[in-house]
Amino acid sequence: MPMHTTRDGTQIYFRDWGKGQPVVFSHGWPLTGDAWEGQMMFLRAHGYRTIAHDRRGNGRSDQPDFGNDVDTWADDLAGLIEHLDLEQVVLVGHSTGGGEVARYIGRHGIARVAKVVLLDSIVPRMLQAPDNPAGVPIEGIDQIRAGTLANRSQFFKEVAVPFFSANREGSTVTQGMKDLFWYQGLQGGLLAEYETSFSWQLDYTEDARRIDVPTLVIHGDDDQIVPIDAGGRRAVEIIPNARLIVYPGGNHGIAITDPDRVNADLLAFLQEATSEPASASVRETVSA
Repeated sequence: MPMHTTRDGTQIYFRDWGKGQPVVFSHGWPLTGDAWEGQMMFLRAHGYRTIAHDRRGNGRSDQPDFGNDVDTWADDLAGLIEHLDLEQVVLVGHSTGGGEVARYIGRHGIARVAKVVLLDSIVPRMLQAPDNPAGVPIEGIDQIRAGTLANRSQFFKEVAVPFFSANREGSTVTQGMKDLFWYQGLQGGLLAEYETSFSWQLDYTEDARRIDVPTLVIHGDDDQIVPIDAGGRRAVEIIPNARLIVYPGGNHGIAITDPDRVNADLLAFLQEATSEPASASVRETVSA
């Protein structure tokens, strides 16, 4: 299996498909790089090199009892990018992976980065606070921690429902999609999945300010995990050259439940030649 060895000896598994400009994907919790297969296959067919790693403690990567924090994830990502000698990289982060991408830029800069995509991301701040009233209350995060510790398999089956908004009338989410969440979650280690939850309490505002490259933010307005007003809408207020596409009724796992729409928006963004900052009048658009 393709592996990268980090500075602390941890083996990071990654999949590397295609040729062309590299697009590097960072997955959400408790998933693996396999969550991006729909995007990787599509972009590979359109002339891009697509790379997705399993964060340490997840999937096929090692499960050490240390390093399950966003600074280490950012350094792991930097090591992988350097190992593959990637330039003009497009970084794509979903949910927790958005925090990983933002912290990578906060710690390692944009020298190798051409563009950024944040998809239903925890950036700039997921946790509710006086200056972030739309965020998730700490009690909600504590419940996720407790459920993960108490009965991880059953909890993942339950949390897949709001993750994909399968509890909404008219939902077309399939059992296979929910099973995918459960299966990928069980590939990871309990320790890493538990400790990952503390990254949701962090403020990524200063990291976001350093994302000085064209940035596409995609967020569903029915995201029951990271509310759009705490995520996508705040992100475009902070990131210098960012715009937001809102998916009406969109859930937290839209790359899995609506891959055709996500793929089309990703491709259009990758093919854009302009790097001019988005004007205030087009900072937010609604997906058709």
